[in-house]
Amino acid sequence: MSNKDFEGKVALITGASRGIGRAIAVNLAANGASIAINYNENEEAAIETKKLVDTNQVPSTILKANVADSDDVKKMINETEKILGPIDLLVTNAGIAETEEVADMSIETWKNIMAVNVDGTLFPILELIPGMIKRNFGRIVCISSIAGIGMRPQLVSYGTSKAAVMALVRNLAGAIAPQIRINSVAPGLIETDMIQIMSEEKRKNMIEDTPLKRIGKPEEIAETVAYLLSEKSSYTTGQTLVSDGGRIPLP
Repeated sequence: MSNKDFEGKVALITGASRGIGRAIAVNLAANGASIAINYNENEEAAIETKKLVDTNQVPSTILKANVADSDDVKKMINETEKILGPIDLLVTNAGIAETEEVADMSIETWKNIMAVNVDGTLFPILELIPGMIKRNFGRIVCISSIAGIGMRPQLVSYGTSKAAVMALVRNLAGAIAPQIRINSVAPGLIETDMIQIMSEEKRKNMIEDTPLKRIGKPEEIAETVAYLLSEKSSYTTGQTLVSDGGRIPLP
């Protein structure tokens, strides 16, 4: 990517305080975008993300918001556009996961995961669609997971929520084209805080099952996201790009 691909664009990244979200924020900043960093709980981590973004000498701001709360999302977007201008690029990255045996599944856990991972993807998109269509430009990437493609018996709620994200992207794509392109990225095992819920044995087994024999890096997912937001993918919408080291080959 050249360092001018997103010059003059404003990007909002949800769940950008660490991990994949942080890597995306830094990547887009390096490519010239003004950056809105959303977080919900870890302000210290969000501040660290902003420090990394600011090394690229682009405008940036930090916004606390619960993406599962539509009022919070509305306020976050209004504040972003007041500070940085209209949002051109949206990356919905905020997400939560919890391992669970089916026999012990809790309705509360199911609702929480669905609220953050599905509602938290939909709410910012719905809020931004009218303005993007009016301005005749919008690029959206939603972070899903290969858990939404393969079989994950101990991640039923999480896997279902990520499958819903991919279905949302497919169904929205036709409704908001041609002004807006929307795609999703389905990462495999990536070195983030979220994989800490896995046992060491599980991680070793997953690495062994990965043809590239390693865990992915957040920066690699950020490059994939930047591609889908850029005009290098100008004929692509409604798709899910799998980045998992070859664990789930698609036809």
